[in-house]
Amino acid sequence: MSEEDAGAATDGVRRIESPGDLAPYIDHTLLKPAATRDDVAALAAEAAEHGFASVCVASRWVAEARAQLRGTSVAVCCVVGFPHGDASTAAKAAEAAAAAGDGADEMDMVIALGALKAGEYRSVEQDIRAVVESSAGRLVKVILETSQLEEREKIVACALSVAAGAGYVKTSTGFGGGGATVADVALMRSVVGPMVGVKASGGIKTFDDAKALIDAGASRLGASSSVALIGR
Repeated sequence: MSEEDAGAATDGVRRIESPGDLAPYIDHTLLKPAATRDDVAALAAEAAEHGFASVCVASRWVAEARAQLRGTSVAVCCVVGFPHGDASTAAKAAEAAAAAGDGADEMDMVIALGALKAGEYRSVEQDIRAVVESSAGRLVKVILETSQLEEREKIVACALSVAAGAGYVKTSTGFGGGGATVADVALMRSVVGPMVGVKASGGIKTFDDAKALIDAGASRLGASSSVALIGR
């Protein structure tokens, strides 16, 4: 992870006093299967208008999002192996490489959940490392799907993500039941330390929800109702 990314990992120290202060933390997300080109264009326009950190889209839409956001400071984030994480490592690596070629700045990859639950930790680490390497220096966030994990599994998943070179760990896909909790964010932050980011995602509906997660250690928030969240 670059020094710039490391700095971003700890940007939760900013004061959050009003909903508008949340905008730089938000990955403005559109992952519904029926998303259209017009939906992606609207997502990008909202992100540029409000100053969100990124738009987060499926790999199909990376090039479109990049074209819409050219000349802005908004990053393009792509999900990889989404939403179940059970694609082959080769498939995940290929998706990340293609997304990088299409202009993605960041990758949110889903961990190999079954392998993690089975204790196949070497396989999990290799899966993450393959995506990190294929992303060619782009920021990689590893989605743990915390609602499906015991506490020890969350700790192990965070440690494996860091060992494999990921720049962030992330709570949830939003498709696996459950979502971000203050307890999970605090646990993840305690494991990864100050130089790796923590992204809270799933079920963030109010300013109080968002502020509590940032106070617990989140440095990014994933949200689909981002405009409402910042009170605009």
